[in-house]
Amino acid sequence: MARRRKRKSRRRQEGRRILECVPQFSIDCGEDKPVTAARKFIHTEGVLPPALLLVKRNEHTTDRYFWAEKGLFGAQYVEENHFLFPSLRQMEDDVDVDIDLDLDGDDFEDEEEEDADELTPVGAF
Repeated sequence: MARRRKRKSRRRQEGRRILECVPQFSIDCGEDKPVTAARKFIHTEGVLPPALLLVKRNEHTTDRYFWAEKGLFGAQYVEENHFLFPSLRQMEDDVDVDIDLDLDGDDFEDEEEEDADELTPVGAF
């Protein structure tokens, strides 16, 4: 029987792209539960928000948490609702600016020439 392809949410993809810009810390939970291990790590290391914590539960499972000003959240929730976090709004703007830049710079030079034409008075020379 053929499997159906999972639909990818654009909002979640955008949130994932924004979270790639956040500092990441990989830790092992040891005897503690993953959330407890993440909270202890944040407290002992003095991690400042925003940060992404990758907590290895066992050799197959890694839990992802997002440390924000408001507290500790599951990374999947943050991906889907990244617009609710003020620290990620600034990063979202920075990511959008990086994507909008033209790599070869042709359009940017044209805009400068157009601006120069607009600033030059007609009867100046």
